[in-house]
Amino acid sequence: MASSTEVGAVRDLRSALARLEREPGQLVVTDHPVDPNGELAGVYKRVGAGGTVERPTGTGPAMLFRSVKGYPGSQVLVGLMASRERVATLLGSHPRALARHLAAGYEAAMAPVEVDGPAPCQEVVHRADDPDFDVRRILPAPTNTDLDAGPYFCLGLVLGSDPELGRDVTIHRLCVQGRDEISVFFAPGRHLDAFRERAVAAGRRFPVTVNMGLDPAVYLGAVFEAPTTPLGFDELSIAGGLRGAPVELVRAVTVDEVAIASAEVVIEGYLDSDHLVAEDQNTGTGRAMPEFPGYVGPAHPALPVIKVTAVTTRRNPILQTLVGPGEEHVSLAGIPTEASIQRVLDAAMPGFVTEVYSHPAGGGKLLEILKVAKRNELDDGRARQAALIAFGVYPELKHLVLVDDDVEIFDPGDILWAMTTRMQADLDIITIPGVSGHMLDPSQSPEYNPRLPAQGTTAKTIFDATVPRRLHERFERAHFRDVDPTPWLAGVAAGGLAGGDGLAGGDVDAGGDGDVDHLPT
Repeated sequence: MASSTEVGAVRDLRSALARLEREPGQLVVTDHPVDPNGELAGVYKRVGAGGTVERPTGTGPAMLFRSVKGYPGSQVLVGLMASRERVATLLGSHPRALARHLAAGYEAAMAPVEVDGPAPCQEVVHRADDPDFDVRRILPAPTNTDLDAGPYFCLGLVLGSDPELGRDVTIHRLCVQGRDEISVFFAPGRHLDAFRERAVAAGRRFPVTVNMGLDPAVYLGAVFEAPTTPLGFDELSIAGGLRGAPVELVRAVTVDEVAIASAEVVIEGYLDSDHLVAEDQNTGTGRAMPEFPGYVGPAHPALPVIKVTAVTTRRNPILQTLVGPGEEHVSLAGIPTEASIQRVLDAAMPGFVTEVYSHPAGGGKLLEILKVAKRNELDDGRARQAALIAFGVYPELKHLVLVDDDVEIFDPGDILWAMTTRMQADLDIITIPGVSGHMLDPSQSPEYNPRLPAQGTTAKTIFDATVPRRLHERFERAHFRDVDPTPWLAGVAAGGLAGGDGLAGGDVDAGGDGDVDHLPT
């Protein structure tokens, strides 16, 4: 792990952007005015959103918008983690090695430390008791689509504590409802929601901070889930392990909680469980925002709210956001999932599962690919056992594809080839009905399948696209000479070739023209 004291080390969002400045085609900084209401997401949808976003879309550079209509002095960043290549660059790793890199960060977990304030995140303080305070005028929260219930903070890391269990950090759907109110959507089983319920039962107020504009290691560490991070596990310690230095925290200005000292933006307040609001109370659209499966889900009729007491920021703050169903969600949810599964399988079956990949078609949560190294007929059963272990490690997983070690796990065409030529449906598709999954997948509902008892229940599927070991010689791929084509391609632009060290035999097109302005300080 690289020390955070190294020259050029990524220690906050601004140092992350400084690193991307040195990588051609990975960051575009623009002063062309943009409207946060739908337009910003519409721009990035075409440039680099990827994932399950409506086509046309693609993989492209991160974009920093420095001129946001109606918000002088504010900036919005989108797409920082919207490619594996960028994540690897920011973490000092390689795209193929990210699962084991994050697993190593988990093993090297380092507890955060509290520092004296004021911190960088508190250079500017807006207090809610000021009669002119209005979070809607301070921060340019974007909308993704014209159906959104309202403006959303899509990368708000909510931090809260329980006096007995410890600290939790989680990313939630945060919709701005008024001058000092933000609704919070909790998917079932979230630890922060358990903390909130314990506070309600004990008659305590529940202070929280919402931290935005962070070191990528903080975001990636925060989205590890149970059972890898059980109730009370402080996910900020994983970021410390990844960075080789602890995350620094500072006491909030108006509530008895801590905030991430290097954050660009911090919202302070109390999570109010007595006051519930309809998510779309201000728009009446009936919809929330586009979620990772690619659909705009229904607005929730009754959500708790954060009663905001203050907003603190750095000078010229950078608000960080994402396009809901895009590749950035795949990175955030999928790479920690890969790390959790790889870590457990390495312990249970050393050397057997060689690679794990959370495919973008599942938004980083629903579809996993496992590459296995079969060596004998007993391994036919071990491959399926590995799939069952993966379902236990990550309960929201829906579909899992097993492939042999001659298949390129990051190439969808190669995966589909294996499923087409190495699988028979009546022998090699195993379903596990009636298992808990993820409520944001619209097919996981009694309306879709009356046999399902509740929203978020599903049939899980193993697609075994591996060759039965006794037949492995019959399924050996055709081998070609490995010839360097350079002498035959003199004068051909490098961009017209497949090759390099990308994930699937070719580098991903970064898009854009590679022009990068200097960053704000």
